[in-house]
Parts: sequence; structure tokens; C-alpha cells
Amino acid sequence: MGKFAVIDTETNWADQVMSIGTVIGDEDTFQPMDAKYHILPAECEMGGMYLDALFLDTPVKPILCTREEAIQDLLCWFRHSGIRSVFAYNACFDRTRLPEFQCLDWFDIMRLAAYRQHNPRIPASADCFRTGRMRRNYGVEPMLRLLSGNRTYFETHNALLDALDELQIMRLLGKNINQYIPL
Repeated sequence: MGKFAVIDTETNWADQVMSIGTVIGDEDTFQPMDAKYHILPAECEMGGMYLDALFLDTPVKPILCTREEAIQDLLCWFRHSGIRSVFAYNACFDRTRLPEFQCLDWFDIMRLAAYRQHNPRIPASADCFRTGRMRRNYGVEPMLRLLSGNRTYFETHNALLDALDELQIMRLLGKNINQYIPL
């Protein structure tokens, strides 16, 4: 059984990571198998746009720790779980904020979700570049609304809940894990 990780981060006003949500997904079913949620209290002190979402009710209890402890915990968990591939929506954002994970293979969910040739749910009326990428409204919230048909969905901006939503986007796209393009 192949596994991969989906990571989402939330940052403070100084663009420092203040929370990391991580889900291990099954390569065949795109269902969550395990999850971890790290909150970095020192980085939270500065505040941030989504500070109020940090302590929403999540499927796993948050781990309050330093950045170094969170990184070591995740790297150990990945090794133990056989994780080599990390996925994120707009992965360049999360990857640059987690340089400690450069040893892993990163993949961007958005590179399939936002392109007409990969996402048949993009309507013909959508404004797209010649490359097939949507010009607007291709963030997590509008994309999950498009793929699920749930017009009432709102992104929480809680790192763990957002990572679960990004895994759901992968499941709804219905693409094989090998179709994702590495960064």
C-alpha cells in the first residue's frame, strides 16, 4: 500500500510558520490514514490573519511545540511511515517555508486542479490562459466548491483541516498519483 503526505501551513504576520497540518493519504483511495497537527506557540505570539482558526475542533489533538520539535517529529513520522512524497496546494508556498523538507519529493496539487486539460470539471466558460490554466478562482475554496458541487463550502484556514481539504481535492480529481508533476 503506497502512502504520501499532504501538508498545509499557516503563517504569522512575519511570514513565519505558526502551524503545520499533515495528513498521510493512501495512494489508491486518497483517503486519510493518519494525521498530525503542530502549533508553534512562539510564532503564534506575533499574531496572524488566521490566528483564530488555530484551535478549531480537529480530528487529532494539536501538538504544541517548537518549530525544531515539529520538524523532527514529522521527519521521524515520515521515515517510519515510508513517506517520500509531499503534496500541497500551491506547494511552492509551503515548500519555501519548510526548507527542512527539501529532502522529500514535492508535488503541487494545483498544477492539475487549475488546468483545463487535467480537470474536466472546469467549465468551458472559465477564463483560462492559452496554457489551459485558469486565470482566477482556482484557490482551494473555489476549487473544492467546483469539484464537490458544494457551494456552501468555506476554507477554514486551519492547517490540518485545509490539508484534509487538499486531500479531498486530489480524491475528487480522480487522477493517479503518478500523474502529479514534481516541483
